[in-house]
Amino acid sequence: MSSARPILLMVEDDRGLQKQMRWSFDAYEVVFAEDHDSALAAIRRHDPAVMTLDLGLPPHPDTTDEGFRILSAALEIKPALKVIALTGQHDRANALRAIGLGAYDFFAKPFEPEVLSLVIARAFRLSELEAENQRLLQVQGTESIPGLISRDPVLLKLARQIERLAPTQAGVLITGESGTGKEIMARALHSGSSRKSKRFVAINCAAIPDALLESELFGYEKGAFTGAARTTPGKVETADGGTLFLDEIGDLPMALQAKLLRFLQERVIERIGGRQEIPVDVRVVCATHRNLQERIQSGDFREDLYYRLSEMVLHLPPLRDRTGDPALLAHAFVQRFGAANGRSRLKLSEDALDAIAHHAWPGNVRELENAIKRAVIMADGDSIKADDLGLAVGTEVVVPTLREVRDEAERNAVLKAMARSDNNIVRAAELLGVSRPTLYDLLNRFGLR
Repeated sequence: MSSARPILLMVEDDRGLQKQMRWSFDAYEVVFAEDHDSALAAIRRHDPAVMTLDLGLPPHPDTTDEGFRILSAALEIKPALKVIALTGQHDRANALRAIGLGAYDFFAKPFEPEVLSLVIARAFRLSELEAENQRLLQVQGTESIPGLISRDPVLLKLARQIERLAPTQAGVLITGESGTGKEIMARALHSGSSRKSKRFVAINCAAIPDALLESELFGYEKGAFTGAARTTPGKVETADGGTLFLDEIGDLPMALQAKLLRFLQERVIERIGGRQEIPVDVRVVCATHRNLQERIQSGDFREDLYYRLSEMVLHLPPLRDRTGDPALLAHAFVQRFGAANGRSRLKLSEDALDAIAHHAWPGNVRELENAIKRAVIMADGDSIKADDLGLAVGTEVVVPTLREVRDEAERNAVLKAMARSDNNIVRAAELLGVSRPTLYDLLNRFGLR
C-alpha cells in the first residue's frame, strides 16, 4: 500500500456502498472490513488512525449488537483509534451510546460524502495532534521536575506518578541507592503541592550524631541542657505549613522512631525540656537507601512506623539500569559545567562515551556529576577523554542496526503468536495482523517452520 495517503478503515458489509465509499474517499488508502474478525485483523495489520463503523452488521444486521461488539474490541486493541459510528437517520440513542463507549463521533446514514469527508478529516487531524503531543511529552521528558534528566521509561513513569501525587497530602517513601535523585523527587512533590509557598525543610538522619538528632528534629527549650541558651524550634516545627523531608530515614535511632511515630499519629510535638504540646501541620516525605523490610526483620526499624511512612512507595532505579541515561546526563553536565568554567566548546570524545557506557556508576548520578565536573577542569583542548574522567577505556559499544532490532522483535512476536495459537497459522496471522503468506515468509526467514 502507498504510504503517501493515510489509511482509513471502513467497516461496511454492503459491497455496493463499499464501491461508493472507495470512490468518495480517494484521498485516503481505504481498507474495508465486513465483520468482527476482519475488522480486528485489519486494525492489527494496518494500524489505522480513523475507522468508520456501520453499527448494523451481520450476523444480526437488524440490531446494533455486532457493531457495539466491534467498537469495544477495536478500542481495546487501539485506545487512540478515532471511530466514527454510522447510524440510522433517527437512531439518536445508539449514536449517544457509541459516544459513551468511546467513539469519536457519529454520522447518520445515508450520508453525504462531502460532509462525512469533513468529519473524517477532522478525526485524522485530531489523531495527528495527539500523536504530536505524545512525541513532545517524550522530548520534554522530565522537564516538569527541575534537575531530573532522563529518557528511561521507568523513571519517566515515576515522574508522572510524582506529578499525580504532588497535589495530594499522601505521605511518600522514596527508596533507591545513594545518588539516584531522591531529594530531587521530594522537592518536586513539594513544588507541585499547595504547600509550595511554605518551606521545604530537609534533614539527613544519618549525618547528625544520635545525641543531637532529637534536638535538631524537635527543638529544645531554654535551659533544657547545658548550652541551651535560648529556646530553639526544631526542623519539624520549622516546616509547619510546608514539607519535611527526612532523608536516610532508615538510620533513625529506635528511640527517635517512637517519638516520630507519635508525631505522625497526633501531629503535635514537644520540645526537649518542654511540657507544652505544639500542633504542627506538615507533609512528611521520607527517603532511604536501605531495605526497610530487612531492617524490620533485624529489629532496627519499627514496623508500625514503616506503615505510617509508606502510604506511597516510589523506587528510583540506579543509573546503571537507566537505558541511555549515563551518556545523556554526561552531555548535559558537560554543557552546564563547561559554560560555568568558560569552556563551552568542550565535547565528550568517543572513548569517553564508551567508558561512561561501560562504567557501573556505583555512586550513581552524583558520581557521574563529580567525574564530569573534574574532567571539565582538567581536560586539555576541546575534548574530554576517558583519562580525564578517571575511567578505564571500555570496549566499543556495539549499537545494533535497526534491521537487527526489527528482526529480533519480529522473531519474538512470531514465536509468541505461534505459541499462543497452538501453531494455528490462521489464528497466529490474525494476532500478528499479517496475512498467512506473510507469516509463512516470516517462519521461513527465521527458520521456525
